[in-house]
Amino acid sequence: MRTHQQPKLKTQLFSCAFFRHCAQTLLSPTATTPPPFQCESSTSSSSATSQSFTQWRFSPPTPNTTTNNNNNNLIQTNTNPPSPPPPPQIHNLQELFHISEFQLSTDPTSALNLLERSLVPNPPQEQPPCPPNLMRALTANLAQAKPATKILFALCLSDANRRVAVEAGAVSAVVEAAPDLDGAPAERALAALELMCTLPEGAEELRAHALAVPVMVTMMAKTAARGKEYAIGALAVVYGAAGAENHYTAPPEEVARAVELALQGECSARGRRKGTQLLKTLQQLSQAEIEASETHAHDGN
Repeated sequence: MRTHQQPKLKTQLFSCAFFRHCAQTLLSPTATTPPPFQCESSTSSSSATSQSFTQWRFSPPTPNTTTNNNNNNLIQTNTNPPSPPPPPQIHNLQELFHISEFQLSTDPTSALNLLERSLVPNPPQEQPPCPPNLMRALTANLAQAKPATKILFALCLSDANRRVAVEAGAVSAVVEAAPDLDGAPAERALAALELMCTLPEGAEELRAHALAVPVMVTMMAKTAARGKEYAIGALAVVYGAAGAENHYTAPPEEVARAVELALQGECSARGRRKGTQLLKTLQQLSQAEIEASETHAHDGN
Protein backbone atom coordinates (compact mmCIF):
# COMPACT_ATOMS: atom_id res chain seq x y z
CA MET A 1 0.00 0.00 0.00
CA ARG A 2 2.91 2.36 0.74
CA THR A 3 4.27 1.93 -2.75
CA HIS A 4 0.90 3.00 -4.15
CA GLN A 5 0.31 5.90 -1.75
CA GLN A 6 3.73 7.58 -2.14
CA PRO A 7 3.25 8.64 -5.81
CA LYS A 8 -0.24 9.85 -4.97
CA LEU A 9 1.16 11.98 -2.14
CA LYS A 10 3.80 13.48 -4.44
CA THR A 11 1.16 14.24 -7.01
CA GLN A 12 -0.98 15.98 -4.40
CA LEU A 13 1.99 17.97 -3.12
CA PHE A 14 2.94 19.00 -6.67
CA SER A 15 -0.63 19.97 -7.45
CA CYS A 16 -0.92 22.04 -4.30
CA ALA A 17 2.37 23.76 -4.95
CA PHE A 18 1.41 24.47 -8.54
CA PHE A 19 -1.99 26.01 -7.70
CA ARG A 20 -0.45 27.95 -4.80
CA HIS A 21 2.08 29.45 -7.22
CA CYS A 22 -0.67 30.36 -9.68
CA ALA A 23 -2.74 31.96 -6.91
CA GLN A 24 0.22 33.96 -5.68
CA THR A 25 1.00 35.11 -9.21
CA LEU A 26 -2.51 36.38 -9.75
CA LEU A 27 -3.06 37.89 -6.32
CA SER A 28 0.32 39.18 -5.24
CA PRO A 29 0.85 42.95 -5.76
CA THR A 30 4.55 42.33 -6.34
CA ALA A 31 4.12 39.74 -9.05
CA THR A 32 6.43 40.00 -12.03
CA THR A 33 5.33 40.58 -15.58
CA PRO A 34 3.87 37.47 -17.20
CA PRO A 35 5.95 35.65 -19.78
CA PRO A 36 4.02 36.89 -22.85
CA PHE A 37 5.28 40.45 -22.27
CA GLN A 38 8.84 39.16 -21.84
CA CYS A 39 8.68 37.36 -25.15
CA GLU A 40 7.32 40.45 -26.90
CA SER A 41 10.23 42.62 -25.79
CA SER A 42 12.79 40.48 -27.60
CA THR A 43 11.36 40.15 -31.10
CA SER A 44 13.31 38.90 -34.07
CA SER A 45 14.02 40.84 -37.26
CA SER A 46 11.31 39.02 -39.17
CA SER A 47 8.69 39.90 -36.57
CA ALA A 48 9.84 43.51 -36.61
CA THR A 49 9.39 43.60 -40.35
CA SER A 50 5.93 42.17 -40.02
CA GLN A 51 5.10 44.73 -37.34
CA SER A 52 6.28 47.58 -39.57
CA PHE A 53 4.19 46.33 -42.46
CA THR A 54 1.16 45.94 -40.21
CA GLN A 55 1.56 49.44 -38.83
CA TRP A 56 1.87 50.89 -42.34
CA ARG A 57 -1.17 49.01 -43.61
CA PHE A 58 -3.42 49.31 -40.55
CA SER A 59 -2.20 52.34 -38.65
CA PRO A 60 -4.60 53.45 -35.87
CA PRO A 61 -5.25 57.17 -35.44
CA THR A 62 -3.48 57.44 -32.08
CA PRO A 63 -0.51 55.61 -30.49
CA ASN A 64 -1.32 52.64 -28.30
CA THR A 65 0.08 52.91 -24.76
CA THR A 66 -0.09 50.08 -22.18
CA THR A 67 0.75 50.78 -18.53
CA ASN A 68 1.59 48.10 -15.98
CA ASN A 69 0.73 49.61 -12.59
CA ASN A 70 2.13 46.66 -10.64
CA ASN A 71 5.78 47.25 -11.54
CA ASN A 72 5.42 50.85 -12.79
CA ASN A 73 6.72 49.90 -16.23
CA LEU A 74 5.42 51.86 -19.23
CA ILE A 75 5.26 50.00 -22.52
CA GLN A 76 4.66 52.22 -25.55
CA THR A 77 3.94 50.95 -29.02
CA ASN A 78 4.90 53.32 -31.83
CA THR A 79 2.17 53.20 -34.45
CA ASN A 80 3.37 56.01 -36.73
CA PRO A 81 3.45 54.74 -40.33
CA PRO A 82 6.90 54.68 -41.98
CA SER A 83 7.71 57.16 -44.72
CA PRO A 84 6.96 56.00 -48.26
CA PRO A 85 9.81 54.41 -50.19
CA PRO A 86 11.88 56.80 -52.37
CA PRO A 87 11.28 56.81 -56.11
CA PRO A 88 13.49 54.45 -58.10
CA GLN A 89 16.52 55.59 -60.07
CA ILE A 90 16.47 55.55 -63.86
CA HIS A 91 19.91 55.48 -65.46
CA ASN A 92 18.73 55.71 -69.07
CA LEU A 93 18.52 59.50 -69.47
CA GLN A 94 16.20 59.45 -72.45
CA GLU A 95 13.76 57.28 -70.53
CA LEU A 96 14.25 59.48 -67.46
CA PHE A 97 13.42 62.65 -69.40
CA HIS A 98 10.37 61.02 -70.99
CA ILE A 99 8.94 59.79 -67.68
CA SER A 100 9.67 63.06 -65.87
CA GLU A 101 8.06 65.11 -68.63
CA PHE A 102 4.96 62.93 -68.42
CA GLN A 103 4.80 63.23 -64.61
CA LEU A 104 5.06 67.02 -64.65
CA SER A 105 1.45 67.39 -65.72
CA THR A 106 0.13 65.31 -62.81
CA ASP A 107 2.76 65.30 -60.06
CA PRO A 108 5.57 67.89 -60.48
CA THR A 109 7.10 67.08 -57.09
CA SER A 110 7.55 63.41 -57.96
CA ALA A 111 9.02 64.34 -61.33
CA LEU A 112 11.63 66.62 -59.73
CA ASN A 113 12.47 64.02 -57.09
CA LEU A 114 12.95 61.38 -59.77
CA LEU A 115 15.26 63.68 -61.73
CA GLU A 116 17.24 64.50 -58.61
CA ARG A 117 17.76 60.87 -57.58
CA SER A 118 18.63 59.66 -61.07
CA LEU A 119 20.65 62.56 -62.51
CA VAL A 120 22.27 64.52 -59.68
CA PRO A 121 24.56 61.96 -57.94
CA ASN A 122 26.77 61.36 -61.01
CA PRO A 123 25.71 63.68 -63.84
CA PRO A 124 27.41 62.71 -67.11
CA GLN A 125 28.82 65.42 -69.32
CA GLU A 126 27.53 63.62 -72.39
CA GLN A 127 23.74 63.83 -72.12
CA PRO A 128 20.88 63.58 -74.58
CA PRO A 129 19.03 66.87 -75.05
CA CYS A 130 16.51 67.60 -72.35
CA PRO A 131 12.97 68.17 -73.71
CA PRO A 132 12.25 71.93 -73.84
CA ASN A 133 8.98 71.54 -71.91
CA LEU A 134 10.81 69.76 -69.12
CA MET A 135 13.50 72.47 -69.01
CA ARG A 136 10.89 75.24 -68.89
CA ALA A 137 9.06 73.51 -66.05
CA LEU A 138 12.36 73.11 -64.22
CA THR A 139 13.31 76.78 -64.51
CA ALA A 140 9.82 77.81 -63.41
CA ASN A 141 10.37 76.00 -60.10
CA LEU A 142 13.83 77.34 -59.23
CA ALA A 143 12.68 79.37 -56.24
CA GLN A 144 9.92 76.99 -55.06
CA ALA A 145 11.42 73.50 -55.32
CA LYS A 146 14.71 72.66 -53.62
CA PRO A 147 15.84 69.99 -56.14
CA ALA A 148 15.40 72.35 -59.11
CA THR A 149 18.77 74.09 -58.77
CA LYS A 150 20.54 70.73 -58.40
CA ILE A 151 18.93 69.42 -61.56
CA LEU A 152 19.59 72.59 -63.58
CA PHE A 153 23.27 72.60 -62.59
CA ALA A 154 23.60 68.88 -63.45
CA LEU A 155 22.01 69.46 -66.86
CA CYS A 156 24.20 72.49 -67.60
CA LEU A 157 27.31 70.34 -67.29
CA SER A 158 26.36 69.15 -70.78
CA ASP A 159 26.99 71.47 -73.72
CA ALA A 160 23.82 70.33 -75.42
CA ASN A 161 21.63 71.03 -72.40
CA ARG A 162 23.22 74.42 -71.77
CA ARG A 163 21.83 75.44 -75.12
CA VAL A 164 18.43 73.95 -74.28
CA ALA A 165 18.48 75.87 -70.97
CA VAL A 166 19.35 79.16 -72.66
CA GLU A 167 16.63 78.71 -75.26
CA ALA A 168 14.13 77.88 -72.48
CA GLY A 169 14.86 81.20 -70.73
CA ALA A 170 16.89 79.77 -67.87
CA VAL A 171 19.29 82.75 -67.77
CA SER A 172 16.49 85.18 -66.97
CA ALA A 173 14.90 82.65 -64.62
CA VAL A 174 18.08 82.37 -62.55
CA VAL A 175 18.54 86.13 -62.37
CA GLU A 176 14.98 86.64 -61.18
CA ALA A 177 14.96 83.72 -58.73
CA ALA A 178 18.42 84.29 -57.22
CA PRO A 179 17.39 86.90 -54.60
CA ASP A 180 15.02 84.33 -53.06
CA LEU A 181 17.73 81.66 -52.82
CA ASP A 182 20.24 81.11 -50.02
CA GLY A 183 23.10 78.77 -49.27
CA ALA A 184 23.76 75.80 -51.55
CA PRO A 185 20.72 76.38 -53.84
CA ALA A 186 21.95 79.91 -54.55
CA GLU A 187 25.46 78.66 -55.32
CA ARG A 188 24.18 75.98 -57.68
CA ALA A 189 21.94 78.43 -59.51
CA LEU A 190 24.82 80.89 -59.98
CA ALA A 191 27.12 78.08 -61.14
CA ALA A 192 24.53 77.05 -63.74
CA LEU A 193 24.25 80.69 -64.82
CA GLU A 194 28.00 80.95 -65.35
CA LEU A 195 27.96 77.74 -67.39
CA MET A 196 25.12 79.02 -69.58
CA CYS A 197 27.07 82.23 -70.19
CA THR A 198 29.86 80.24 -71.86
CA LEU A 199 27.49 80.25 -74.85
CA PRO A 200 27.31 83.56 -76.75
CA GLU A 201 23.51 83.48 -76.59
CA GLY A 202 23.57 83.01 -72.83
CA ALA A 203 26.05 85.83 -72.29
CA GLU A 204 24.01 88.14 -74.48
CA GLU A 205 20.81 87.32 -72.58
CA LEU A 206 22.52 88.11 -69.28
CA ARG A 207 23.83 91.47 -70.54
CA ALA A 208 20.38 92.39 -71.82
CA HIS A 209 18.66 91.71 -68.49
CA ALA A 210 18.05 94.93 -66.57
CA LEU A 211 18.38 93.21 -63.18
CA ALA A 212 21.54 91.24 -63.93
CA VAL A 213 24.04 93.66 -62.36
CA PRO A 214 22.09 94.64 -59.21
CA VAL A 215 21.17 91.00 -58.54
CA MET A 216 24.76 89.80 -58.94
CA VAL A 217 25.98 92.58 -56.63
CA THR A 218 23.40 91.46 -54.07
CA MET A 219 24.47 87.82 -54.40
CA MET A 220 28.12 88.75 -53.88
CA ALA A 221 27.15 90.25 -50.53
CA LYS A 222 24.91 87.41 -49.29
CA THR A 223 26.66 84.23 -50.45
CA ALA A 224 29.74 82.35 -49.26
CA ALA A 225 32.99 81.82 -51.14
CA ARG A 226 31.64 79.79 -54.05
CA GLY A 227 28.61 82.00 -54.51
CA LYS A 228 30.84 85.09 -54.66
CA GLU A 229 33.01 83.42 -57.28
CA TYR A 230 30.06 82.65 -59.56
CA ALA A 231 28.50 86.10 -59.11
CA ILE A 232 31.83 87.74 -59.97
CA GLY A 233 32.02 85.52 -63.04
CA ALA A 234 28.57 86.70 -64.15
CA LEU A 235 29.59 90.35 -63.69
CA ALA A 236 32.71 89.67 -65.73
CA VAL A 237 30.44 88.48 -68.55
CA VAL A 238 28.50 91.75 -68.41
CA TYR A 239 31.47 94.13 -68.20
CA GLY A 240 34.21 92.14 -69.90
CA ALA A 241 32.77 91.91 -73.41
CA ALA A 242 33.85 94.14 -76.26
CA GLY A 243 31.64 97.19 -76.38
CA ALA A 244 30.41 96.63 -72.83
CA GLU A 245 30.16 100.38 -72.26
CA ASN A 246 27.16 100.40 -74.59
CA HIS A 247 24.87 98.20 -72.52
CA TYR A 248 25.84 97.86 -68.85
CA THR A 249 23.19 99.06 -66.40
CA ALA A 250 25.29 100.26 -63.43
CA PRO A 251 28.30 102.61 -63.28
CA PRO A 252 31.58 100.66 -63.25
CA GLU A 253 32.92 102.56 -60.23
CA GLU A 254 29.94 101.49 -58.09
CA VAL A 255 30.31 97.86 -59.11
CA ALA A 256 34.05 98.10 -58.43
CA ARG A 257 33.39 99.17 -54.83
CA ALA A 258 31.04 96.20 -54.36
CA VAL A 259 33.65 93.80 -55.79
CA GLU A 260 36.38 95.19 -53.52
CA LEU A 261 34.11 94.74 -50.52
CA ALA A 262 33.30 91.16 -51.53
CA LEU A 263 36.99 90.30 -51.93
CA GLN A 264 37.67 91.46 -48.37
CA GLY A 265 35.50 88.65 -47.04
CA GLU A 266 35.48 84.91 -47.63
CA CYS A 267 36.26 84.07 -51.25
CA SER A 268 37.82 81.19 -53.15
CA ALA A 269 41.21 81.53 -54.81
CA ARG A 270 39.60 81.34 -58.23
CA GLY A 271 37.08 83.97 -57.18
CA ARG A 272 39.88 86.31 -56.08
CA ARG A 273 41.65 85.92 -59.41
CA LYS A 274 38.43 86.61 -61.29
CA GLY A 275 37.65 89.53 -59.00
CA THR A 276 41.08 91.10 -59.51
CA GLN A 277 40.68 90.84 -63.26
CA LEU A 278 37.18 92.28 -63.07
CA LEU A 279 38.46 95.26 -61.05
CA LYS A 280 41.00 96.03 -63.77
CA THR A 281 38.26 95.92 -66.39
CA LEU A 282 35.99 98.17 -64.34
CA GLN A 283 38.80 100.69 -63.81
CA GLN A 284 39.44 100.77 -67.55
CA LEU A 285 35.76 101.37 -68.22
CA SER A 286 35.64 104.14 -65.61
CA GLN A 287 38.68 105.80 -67.16
CA ALA A 288 37.13 105.51 -70.61
CA GLU A 289 33.96 107.19 -69.30
CA ILE A 290 35.96 110.07 -67.83
CA GLU A 291 37.87 110.59 -71.07
CA ALA A 292 34.68 110.44 -73.12
CA SER A 293 33.04 113.00 -70.81
CA GLU A 294 36.02 115.36 -71.09
CA THR A 295 36.06 115.02 -74.88
CA HIS A 296 32.35 115.75 -75.05
CA ALA A 297 32.76 118.84 -72.85
CA HIS A 298 35.69 120.06 -74.93
CA ASP A 299 33.72 119.63 -78.16
CA GLY A 300 30.84 121.53 -76.64
CA ASN A 301 33.04 124.51 -75.92
